[in-house]
Amino acid sequence: MIPDTRYARTSDGTYVAYQIAGTGPVDLVFAPGWFSNVELAWEHTEISPFLRGLSAESRLILFDRRGNGLSDPIAEASTLDSMMEDVKAVMDAAGSERAVLVGLTITCASMAVFAATFPDRTLGVVLIHPTPRVAWSPDYPWGETEDYYLEETEQIAKGWGTGEFERWFLDYIGDPRANDALYVALTARYVRHSMSPGSSLLQNTVWRQTDYRHVLPAIHVPALIIDRRQDPGMGKDLAAAIPGAQLLRLENEPKPPWIPGSERAAGEIIRFVSQIREEESDLDRVLATVLFTDVVGSTNLAAQLGDARWAELREAHNRVVRTHLARYRGREIKTIGDGFLAMFDGPARAIRCAQGIARAVEPLGLQVRAGLHTGELTVREGDVEGLAVAIAARVMAEAGPGEVLVSNTVRDLVVGSGLSFEDRGERSLKGVPGVWRLFAAGIGTSPS
Repeated sequence: MIPDTRYARTSDGTYVAYQIAGTGPVDLVFAPGWFSNVELAWEHTEISPFLRGLSAESRLILFDRRGNGLSDPIAEASTLDSMMEDVKAVMDAAGSERAVLVGLTITCASMAVFAATFPDRTLGVVLIHPTPRVAWSPDYPWGETEDYYLEETEQIAKGWGTGEFERWFLDYIGDPRANDALYVALTARYVRHSMSPGSSLLQNTVWRQTDYRHVLPAIHVPALIIDRRQDPGMGKDLAAAIPGAQLLRLENEPKPPWIPGSERAAGEIIRFVSQIREEESDLDRVLATVLFTDVVGSTNLAAQLGDARWAELREAHNRVVRTHLARYRGREIKTIGDGFLAMFDGPARAIRCAQGIARAVEPLGLQVRAGLHTGELTVREGDVEGLAVAIAARVMAEAGPGEVLVSNTVRDLVVGSGLSFEDRGERSLKGVPGVWRLFAAGIGTSPS
């Protein structure tokens, strides 16, 4: 089944066709290479297995860059800036905040520049058969010669999409299917529906001048280069230019530059994405102090006061809590019933915040109990996970009305802070291994 085609509008008013396939945990943004058609790609026997392999394990966002397929035609050649704008517009339209970017041949340029420019929106970048410079030069022996460029331009002008150009190109890259009339005809059909001869000539003019080698050292996100050339030199140089880049040589992959790769290539990309997810999970683990608060006897109060009055009182309580979180630089994670879950990067501030809340709600006729623990936790999609969160919740459950209870870990970390504690003895916390010594932090008066 072909996914629905949608349109993103760029800042310069260009409409870019895109599709979303799959519901995996990571967004993969794929811009096909030289030419493309997002609808015909799913019918193409050499392209669809790759797309299905990616969409089975991710949320695949596929698009035709401007001048290609179902996107707006171009009146002038696409620049790197405009190609990068296509990526941004599609990500915004698809609601993708961060993604792994996948480029093929020509679109490796826009993906590389986007990754270097917007690392906050880039989880990683995959460059398939990249060509960081097109023209031959003494320091780039893999580039195209002037003679080749002139011949290709002539072939595009006289035979693009007719089978004549496609046969010539397949023969040039050494693909034996250049002599297969059916394959050439099917390729020509895909070419015709992907890009006009004029657009191809326009794009080749700029592509000939492209050299983004200077951008590569500025890429500071995980990078995978899939190289399928017989000569390994270019791939090695490219990988060496990007800090920490992985190089994967797949010599038996399809040769035509409009074919992204086989199911094997898709599997390698998914492996790379999984590796990024594991690393991100490790990087998102932080040491923090977790605070749980809860209004004591809230159910009975709500019954006594009635819904309207209780709603007003609860709002007043919430304002008090949020005011103190702001003062002590706490981060509100969420509300749970009539309580709050928050995290702090310093245990002393977390304790003082809890003490301040306990004092400030008393004039409202309320009492809260609070529990704190410091430990390693995982921050994911605005929420926190980990044993530290469970321990803080259990510590709060042991607290009495108006009491701020902390674990021995918290008490040990604030030695010398001037805070006073009263030993509450050892407790077994439900669902938490071991025995924990708890301490009540004195409410006292507001710190100066």
